Amino acid sequence: MSHTYTPAWWLPGPHLRTLWGKFFRRVEPVPTRRERWDTPDGDFVDVVRLDAPRGRPRVLLLHGLEGAPHSHYARGMLAEARRRGWGVDLLIFRSCGGELNRTSRFYHSGETTDFALVLERVVADYPESPLLLAGYSLGGNVLLKFLGERGSDLPPQVRAAAAVSVPYDLGRGSRHIARGFARVYEQHFLRSLRRKALAKLESFPDLLPRERIIGARTLWDFDDAVTAPLHGFASAEDYYTRSSSLRFLAGVRLPTLLLSAVDDPFLPPAVLDDVRRVARENAALHVEFIDRGGHVGFVGGRAPWRPLYYAEWRVAEFLSVHVAQT
Repeated sequence: MSHTYTPAWWLPGPHLRTLWGKFFRRVEPVPTRRERWDTPDGDFVDVVRLDAPRGRPRVLLLHGLEGAPHSHYARGMLAEARRRGWGVDLLIFRSCGGELNRTSRFYHSGETTDFALVLERVVADYPESPLLLAGYSLGGNVLLKFLGERGSDLPPQVRAAAAVSVPYDLGRGSRHIARGFARVYEQHFLRSLRRKALAKLESFPDLLPRERIIGARTLWDFDDAVTAPLHGFASAEDYYTRSSSLRFLAGVRLPTLLLSAVDDPFLPPAVLDDVRRVARENAALHVEFIDRGGHVGFVGGRAPWRPLYYAEWRVAEFLSVHVAQT
């Protein structure tokens, strides 16, 4: 089965294309199991696993900011993998699984050690399976930063990767989402992030100034008050500069699909121009920047009752080519 992407005429504008999946998409449940793995620093991560026969490809999947297994794109990717007979290992970032994590830290856009831990474990659990990597939004930034850091130093089971709707430049993205209608998304994230940070103070009362958490009115404010000091950065600007995947793209050596929409309301289009310039010098990067798709949207189809969700199909198609070539 092959698809081409034509934006759904019944979803005009980037915001409807972004919001449709969250509020209206229905995905048939996929049978999964959840495992909890301890981390070297005394914390834990949860991993949602879709089983498949030994030797079949597996997708190591990363979700976005404040995402979880119920995120529409995660459920869609699980369903697409099941349709192909693949397994999935979905890393749930610390504090995103419905339970606050144990240590003082959380997760963030540049934190790659948990991903490295899970990758190593999946390779050990399924040494005969081709391993494919996929990340959405913040998870895509983590994935690309990791690939740029590691270069060719990857297990031989890892064949290809795909990153969807990545905020390649975190600073410019943070400023962009604070403007216009995009503030709706920003405030949605802030409510969740502030709630977790305040809950963290119950276990670590002297960790952060409560008033700065409550007073954060933008993601930049929150990252300056919480994310940066908790994770060893001098400021939000320092965090964004050191964690933006744009800085690491030149080092990627694994065949990697970069799928984004020019009208993504989370990112100014000029950032994608910068990504294109880097990708022209790196044959491992396969750029597909589509004019209209929103953020992790890419909804097509002739009618609302028969939508086509292009992103997960395109990700799986790209990954499957690199499984077949080995």
